[in-house]
Amino acid sequence: MSISNISSPTLLLNEKICRNNIRQMTLKISAASVLFRPHFKTHQSKIIGGWFRKEGIRAITVSSVKMAEYFAADGWEDITIAFPVNLRESSAINKLAGQIKLNILIAGTGIATELNKRLSANVGAWIKIDTGYGRSGIRYDNTADIDSCLSEIGKSAHLSFEGFLSHTGNTYHAGSRNEILELFEHARSCLVDLKDRYIKDQPGLKISLGDTPSSSVCTNFQGIDELRPGNFVFYDLMQEHLGACSLNQVATLLACPVVASYSKRREIIIYGGAIHLSKEFISNSKEERNFGQVALLTQKGWDPLPGSNKVVSLSQEHGIVRLDKEYIGKIKAGDLIGIIAVHSCLTAEAMKSYYSLDGKIIDHM
Repeated sequence: MSISNISSPTLLLNEKICRNNIRQMTLKISAASVLFRPHFKTHQSKIIGGWFRKEGIRAITVSSVKMAEYFAADGWEDITIAFPVNLRESSAINKLAGQIKLNILIAGTGIATELNKRLSANVGAWIKIDTGYGRSGIRYDNTADIDSCLSEIGKSAHLSFEGFLSHTGNTYHAGSRNEILELFEHARSCLVDLKDRYIKDQPGLKISLGDTPSSSVCTNFQGIDELRPGNFVFYDLMQEHLGACSLNQVATLLACPVVASYSKRREIIIYGGAIHLSKEFISNSKEERNFGQVALLTQKGWDPLPGSNKVVSLSQEHGIVRLDKEYIGKIKAGDLIGIIAVHSCLTAEAMKSYYSLDGKIIDHM
């Protein structure tokens, strides 16, 4: 199938850009003498995982037991599930931990004690630390709960303490590159302080951080043992908005058929809605919400349109696109346009496969 024959929303993948994103992040993190443990929840693909292998990656991060099983079946033998451990999946964890080196996250007190009743295989345990994001984990200055958690792990026959792990997801809400730097430096210093506090009694402990904005923008990784960014493999409109990448580094595009045009209100309707793009958006106080940026498809890929050409509203399958006046007469029903997604992770999850520019179908889990 050629791109010209696309008749429904289709997620295009520029393999060249994707591979370059992988290579550049690998080089950057390796140059800092930090272990690169990329998060595979963005692409969820064995084929794309193979592109990481070719850059020398051997340890990965995933977001679920199911995803860990998928990549373990493809030969990955060192996997961290970077989501608070679900006690109801203990049987699956035991089975997987008997096959590979598996690491899990403990995000509060009492969890290790419960795990000790259910585990029959050896598992690495990271304590999840909240350095300001406020989603999950023990707050960095709550040393009483950290002490309790360490004590619980120490009593376990099957858990081995790996170290302290945090996700600086608050960088996604930063207003500038400088704010990204500040948030990451705060997280880094919090974890380094914890490492200094506990290293004597836990000589092998490591610290792990991971998010695409800070991994892309920051350069001071002193004291960090591993980094776990994931979205960088594709990047997206949000990352460009944050200053973490340029639009020419975005490796995916949702190709959408145009089904109607309304010139008086300068809008077109596309077959591409919330079930394809999610309802993530970017905005500021002076502009309406942007659910995706318009791009024109070319023989070599796509070209983002300049100006304010964007998706302004989404329902289940409908997308309303507002166009600058010079484009409204040029894009009509029956055409195919591209939308640069705000959040590539959610769009990739929704679409389940990629269509490469050279005509290959790349599936994911």
